[in-house]
Amino acid sequence: MKAAMIGYGQMGQMIKTMSKNTAVEIVATIDPYSPDADFKQIDAASLAGVDVAICFTSPDAALENIQKVLELKVPLVMGTTGWLDHKEQVEQWVAQAGVGMVYSSNFSIGVNLFFSIVAEAARMVNQFDMYDVMAVETHHKLKRDSPSGTALTLGELLLENLSKKDTLVTERLDRRPEPNELHFASIRGGHVPGTHQIEIDSEFDTIELTHRARNRGGFASGALVAAQWITKQTGFFTEREMMAHLLSQK
Repeated sequence: MKAAMIGYGQMGQMIKTMSKNTAVEIVATIDPYSPDADFKQIDAASLAGVDVAICFTSPDAALENIQKVLELKVPLVMGTTGWLDHKEQVEQWVAQAGVGMVYSSNFSIGVNLFFSIVAEAARMVNQFDMYDVMAVETHHKLKRDSPSGTALTLGELLLENLSKKDTLVTERLDRRPEPNELHFASIRGGHVPGTHQIEIDSEFDTIELTHRARNRGGFASGALVAAQWITKQTGFFTEREMMAHLLSQK
């Protein structure tokens, strides 16, 4: 399977390195700012002969990159945030292209298993009024977004499964949280690849659920799994939908 890597920063370089042990061959790298990239722009030449494109770029370029790839009818693995306000438009582009696109704020297989674990824990604890839920994420000092896309996904999962919570609060609180608010704090500093912790707390005890990334390898390997999967699909999918499909085949 031949793939194009859109965005050739740290993540793009790691995906190319890790692809050497998979069925995915990165035959083109595209990045207007990298001197090591094969191409500077997304066009018919840079995507010639590829079966799938994998995109990890800056959020401000995300929507334009999606449009260009889909106009060329190339399946897409999208790991960049910043475009979800235009999700309906993107779904229309996918339908018009007649190919598959899978999106995730975090393609790590471990993180997506963590999503399922957190959702199930929320459904269970929802039956007991004694527990309250809160969360915190920590990332390295160079991370551009706060909260992270992963934190927002976790927040949405918790709100879906906790009847007492209907509002996600991600900014700093200088007051007592309202009972219906789920507070998800973000910390930036050092070189932490990414840690997400859910705390389920009562007067009597605390349950902690934590996912701690050791490096970017988990994100890269998950993106390569997604690249192999999406070429066999048509339509728009989230990582959660892809994981549900993969787990159902086990």
